[in-house]
Amino acid sequence: MRSGETGFALTPRVLELGVAHVRSMGLWDIARPHMERLVERTDESCSVAQPDGSDIIYVARVAVPKLVTPSVQIGTRFPALQTSLGQVLLAALPADESEKVLAEPSRSGLTPCRQPSPDERDAVLREVRARGWALTDQQPAPGSRSVAAPLRDGSGQVIAALNVNCHAAETSVERLVEEHLPLLSQTAGDVSADFARVAAVPQT
Repeated sequence: MRSGETGFALTPRVLELGVAHVRSMGLWDIARPHMERLVERTDESCSVAQPDGSDIIYVARVAVPKLVTPSVQIGTRFPALQTSLGQVLLAALPADESEKVLAEPSRSGLTPCRQPSPDERDAVLREVRARGWALTDQQPAPGSRSVAAPLRDGSGQVIAALNVNCHAAETSVERLVEEHLPLLSQTAGDVSADFARVAAVPQT
């Protein structure tokens, strides 16, 4: 932290510690081969993100050489509600807890194209909870389209989210849902199962 005019502000060092924690859990090592196969099958980029307040932070990514905005890399932060990854993570929380989380100010520096009303937000999260995946179109920026599914630990708790991200001009919503979503769901299940198996091994 560093001192600011009104108190203290987080420095990039905090993000580095967060990413180091994820790596220490082995999530990246477990997810990487599955993500690489998913990218080969879809020809689209995929990412893993975890929550941090009302934002998400990208902690793993396998990208293809396509121009998709906004630019994403390890450590990129976005407002959770505007992303498919964030919607999956928010939907995993009890309704009252997600409301408290969303009341926190975003530290992403990104201004959403449109801020949904509380009723719209609640309806989106109810739908994500019901179907088990999230889709965003032209969010968090024009031209961006993605679908996301949860990653779980051995107890079934959502620990992260995995997505397939594409350019709206190249991949239709129908193709994203009908072709890529089944592959994404299978990959998320495989990553979750492997993570649960590794976590169940006693540490020596």
